[in-house]
Amino acid sequence: MKGYPRYASSREYLARVGELLALLPEPADRFVDALWSAFERDATVFLAGNGGSAAAASHFAQDLAKGTLSDLRMSRRFRVISLADNVGFITALANDEGYASVFEQQLRNLGRSGDLLVAISGSGNSPNVLRAVDYARSIGMRTLGVTGYDGGKLLGVADVSVHVPVWDMGMAEALHGVIFHLAMSQLRERVSAAQPDAPKPTRTGSSARRPGAKAARSSRTRSRSK
Repeated sequence: MKGYPRYASSREYLARVGELLALLPEPADRFVDALWSAFERDATVFLAGNGGSAAAASHFAQDLAKGTLSDLRMSRRFRVISLADNVGFITALANDEGYASVFEQQLRNLGRSGDLLVAISGSGNSPNVLRAVDYARSIGMRTLGVTGYDGGKLLGVADVSVHVPVWDMGMAEALHGVIFHLAMSQLRERVSAAQPDAPKPTRTGSSARRPGAKAARSSRTRSRSK
């Protein structure tokens, strides 16, 4: 089957996974930073994809919405919507207007300048994903592309990209999942620190006051004034 090559052994498959993982730290950091920038400006994060990438969009949406919270009482949270989840809207659009419109038209209802679209496409050439990216860019949204294969058209148009360069759809999708869980893990710490009641960092060094230092200074001041 196209996009699913055969491997001689488990060792060969996992060795290839390791080679690809070694390429991803810097793209992963840019991916996390783009998501964090959206959080800081209170933007909505939209996610779109087809098939396995639709499942990934739904999964990562709940990871951002809930998985980044260390305490469900937290007030500052990610605003996030998977465009792959509204079955009624998707099927209405696909039936009446064509499948290529299903993400773009949802963004026309919901997207605003400054929001972020995470566009997931193993091939980088999914027409409905590309149309959503084009529309998002036209209204001033930021775009994050997540691709496999050679990156396709999406690699060239997204503002920030995570590209897994492998002609194996299953492996590309699996490594996309690794990136998504890495992002959730790192963003969880940042979201905790961004809460209004989060403890402020303790000062260190010469500016830090040692226990009892204030009392000692007060005592010396009183002695000099006698």
